[in-house]
Amino acid sequence: MPSTFSVFFDDPFWVGVLEIADHGGVRAARHVFGSEPGNAELLDFVRRDFGRLLDTALAAPGTAVGGRPAQRPPNPKRLARRAAKEQAARPLSTAAEAALAKAHEESGNLNRAATKRRAAEAAQERREAARRQARQRRRGR
Repeated sequence: MPSTFSVFFDDPFWVGVLEIADHGGVRAARHVFGSEPGNAELLDFVRRDFGRLLDTALAAPGTAVGGRPAQRPPNPKRLARRAAKEQAARPLSTAAEAALAKAHEESGNLNRAATKRRAAEAAQERREAARRQARQRRRGR
C-alpha cells in the first residue's frame, strides 16, 4: 500500500495531505498546520497525530486514480491580484541591490558630515576675519 505525505502552502495556511493508494483507489486525509511547520513540529506531529490522520485516510472513500476532473482555467483578474499581492510581499531588491543602497546611504552620510565640517570651518574663518577687522578698526588702521 504506497502512501505519500505532502506539506504545501494552501493560502493562507500550511497543509499536510496523506494519500494512500490501494486496490480501491486513492484515499486521502489532510491536516492544517497553520503557520509554516519546522522540522521539529513535523516530527512532533508524526509522533502524536499521524495515527489519527492515517485512520481518517483509511476511513475515507476511495476514488479512481484517473477520475480527476479537468480544471477550469484560472480567472485572469484573480491571477493579476495574486501576482500583485505576491509582489508586494516580496522584498523589492536583491541582496546586491540592498548592499549598493546601503553603500550609497553611507557615502551620503559621509558627504553630509564633510559638508557640515566645511561649513563650520567657513563660519569659523568668517568669525576670525570679523574679529581681525574689528581689532584693526579699534587700532585705527
